[in-house]
Amino acid sequence: MYPHQAERLQGALERQRLDALIAASPANVAYVTGFSSLARRVYPMLETYAVVTRDATALVVPTIDLLAVLESDVDVNHVACHGRFHLELEAARGETARHFAALVAEPAASAAEALVEVLRRLGVGAGRLGLDDALLPSAAAAGVRHALGHFSVESGSEALAGARLVKSPFELDALQRALHVAEEGINVVLALLAPGITEREAAEAFEREVIAQGARPYCTIVAFGAGSAVPAPWPTERALRAGDLVRFDLGCSLKGYHSDVARMAVMGEPTSRQQTMFDAVHAGLEAGLEVVRPGAASGDVFEAAVTATRKAGLPRFDRHHVGYGIGLEPSESPRLAPGGAALEMGMVLRVETPYYVVGETGLNVKETVVVTRTGCQPMNRSHRGLVVLD
Repeated sequence: MYPHQAERLQGALERQRLDALIAASPANVAYVTGFSSLARRVYPMLETYAVVTRDATALVVPTIDLLAVLESDVDVNHVACHGRFHLELEAARGETARHFAALVAEPAASAAEALVEVLRRLGVGAGRLGLDDALLPSAAAAGVRHALGHFSVESGSEALAGARLVKSPFELDALQRALHVAEEGINVVLALLAPGITEREAAEAFEREVIAQGARPYCTIVAFGAGSAVPAPWPTERALRAGDLVRFDLGCSLKGYHSDVARMAVMGEPTSRQQTMFDAVHAGLEAGLEVVRPGAASGDVFEAAVTATRKAGLPRFDRHHVGYGIGLEPSESPRLAPGGAALEMGMVLRVETPYYVVGETGLNVKETVVVTRTGCQPMNRSHRGLVVLD
């Protein structure tokens, strides 16, 4: 665990007066331990827990994940596994194999039982625990609370979300690199775009470039013409035509951290209506960014962006938010909306003002910024104006 994460988690423990925090969501487990489970992508009901106290950390995983933990650079004080998974051990050699064999010799019958055991190893036999229960299935949460009946257990999800709000130097670097990989992918697609190219071909070109750079694409949207009015479309065989607007809304993850980029292009010179819509969306984004600074309310960013978009040419523009934080998840706290949290230095936000006209077109531009001492600093390198293709 990096010093920044340790400091943020210790602060969360102290503010909530907790003896331990128990992370359960994939992102929170990764934040505490650095471990990301591939098995949970296939079997999302598998239970994995990360425990952090003032002195140490522990990881509870299903046995299917144990070898992946031991062969990775996950750095925790204690590891326990639960459930049976059959692997041949007779020919196993080496320290990792011996460690694995010792741990799987008597796996806990349940994740809750393993959790009680690692708390014992951590020296936490009583007291107050914060359980990350926001996304935990009700049956799993009930099982854990029952097993921890001698503890005082409260929700720890908000404490963990609060710890993750301000990014460390490592996190900023990972976010920056993921963002630049996605932008390079967009550049590759822009060079290919011509009448006749399909959305599917464009999306595949983006994903090939991202993979070639060592990242993992997710939620790739390259939508043409009327298809861009669908907020979250799968790529289709729709071919690019002269006069079409092209909406890029895509990203990738690198070292577990996400990028989310939205950019616009047009095949040929834009019509006056297309230019007016784009200029309004862009003006709203710029106005929102002007408000971002430590202490500003998320709702103030929202009001500035919506008001400016309306004044710039889209009087009926409306939104429920104008962005989120971004990090281990593509959307995380704070939510840039009325009632949202105050901004802090070191937060990373992706700000957006999307606009969709059903049956005609959709537009969006997203900018990722880090909140600085006096305002914000863009992390994107790509031009956010309307790209005219010829």
